[in-house]
This record gives sequence, structure tokens and C-alpha cells, in this order.
Amino acid sequence: MSDEVSILITGAAGFTGQEACRHFRKKGWNVKAVVRETSFVSEGIHIIQCDLTDRKAVERLMKMEKPTFLLHLAGVNSVQLSWKDPVTTMEANLLSTVYLLDSVRTSSPSTKIVLVGSALQYDPELKEKPHHPYALSKTMQIQVARHWADLFNLEIVLAKPTNLIGPGPSSGICALLAKHVVEMERNKKTAKFTITNFALKRDFLDVRDAVGAYETLFLFGERNRTYDIATGRLVTIRAIVDEMQSLTSVTNFVNDKKSVGMEVMKPIDVSELRKLGWLPNYSLHQSLNDTLEYYRCQNQ
Repeated sequence: MSDEVSILITGAAGFTGQEACRHFRKKGWNVKAVVRETSFVSEGIHIIQCDLTDRKAVERLMKMEKPTFLLHLAGVNSVQLSWKDPVTTMEANLLSTVYLLDSVRTSSPSTKIVLVGSALQYDPELKEKPHHPYALSKTMQIQVARHWADLFNLEIVLAKPTNLIGPGPSSGICALLAKHVVEMERNKKTAKFTITNFALKRDFLDVRDAVGAYETLFLFGERNRTYDIATGRLVTIRAIVDEMQSLTSVTNFVNDKKSVGMEVMKPIDVSELRKLGWLPNYSLHQSLNDTLEYYRCQNQ
């Protein structure tokens, strides 16, 4: 594929969005980055400022662009903020999605959409209940997309990514830990990083592998189907700390508290995604090393 294939990326200034811009530009696609603030700059990328909670602005955007592909990453990604301001969270995650999907329906119905959900969304069919407004907003976002695809015959593929790690401006546990370690390497911080439970298990996937999965979904993903994006392997927080310890000369950078309790979790089934030909390329060691190097290069 080349420049005649265009991709519109919402939330392009975020952690995954920045990597997506780099990835698809390298593939030769014509990348359009949708951001709320114009301060975002990326070489070779056309930047479009648009407030996705402004329905008229979204309608103008889709009438003008009519992209081949739309990667919808934008939204509020904070449980804490969702408690403080649930209405803004619903506007950013739900209403913006409705405006986008309906603008595709009226202006660019052939556009294929990959809509990115969250590991924190829940399954209403299992009569589960949301633990916070953020989970509610992401679940409703996915439900709306499912029904819009059926009602209006839109090409929407649903992605459910796990915890993403790797180089870039992330607010995840691995990024916070890496930043803390780098500050200790520079003698700018002496306090230890607090971890409440080393026994917690999570699936950690490199953001570069996640974006590669989104490309796979654009090319081969089935309409109105949900694909889990993950490694399929659970890793303890203790293993993350030990791996990062092997990458730095700093010692004792976390509070060594005893683990409390054990979670009963099943590995994420990624067989459907692998059937499409996707495989992760980055090991946990490489992801953590690149995360540390990212923060080592900041503000030197």
C-alpha cells in the first residue's frame, strides 16, 4: 500500500497515537493525525486540529477527508478523572464516537474503522457491572459501535488491547517505574517507588506490536468482530521489577513490601488475532529497555 491509501488517526498525540503515526508513515500510507491541540508535530504527517466532541467539526472533518481507514484512539483514558468528571469522560469516549461513526455513515461509508476499546471494559451480556465511570464509557462506546455497524452496514472492527508498554509518553506502571529509575540514575530522586502488590499479574504488550495488530485488523479483520490484542502471557509486577533491575545500576528502587493475596486470572486468548497472521515482535526485556532509553533521552 502507498500514499493513495489514507488513514485518519484520532488521538494522534497520545502514547499509541504517536506510534501509529510513525508506523503507518513507514508503511507508505498517507497519514492524517487528528489532535485537539496544534502543538503536536510529527515529521511527514499532516496534522488536523479537531475537537471530536464538536459534532459539526467532526462532520466537516469526514466530509473533507473521506479516508480509506480510520483508527479511533481518542478519548479520556483515566479512571481517576472519570470519577472527578464523569460527564466529560462520557463526552470524550461515547459522544465523540457517535459523531465519528455517524459522519462516516453520511460522508464516507466505505471507510474501514478500527475502534480501540479498553481492557477495563466489561461484558453486559454476563450481567457485569462497571467499577467506575471510565469502564462504563468504554463499554457503551463498544456497544454503540457494534449496533452502528449492524444498523448502517459500516465496516467496523473492534480491538480490545491489554496493558501497553514501550517507548513513548505513557502513564502506565512500566513507564512510571522507568521514569523513576532514570531520575534515581541522575540522582534527582532518592525515595523508592511504591508498589502495593508484587503478585499482581497482567499481560503487557509492546505498543509497537499493538499498532502492528491494528494494521492486521485493517487488512484482514472481520466486520463487527472483537479481537483481543495481547501477548497471551501473564507477568507478575515482581517480574517487571526484576527485569528492569537487570537494565540499570540503581538498586533498591522500589519499596519491598510483601505481596498480598493472589489474583485468579486466565491468560488472554489471542488465537483469533494470530489466525490473521499477527505475532508480537518485542520481548518484555526489549520493551522495558526501550522504555528506559526513552526516558534517559528526555531532558538531558
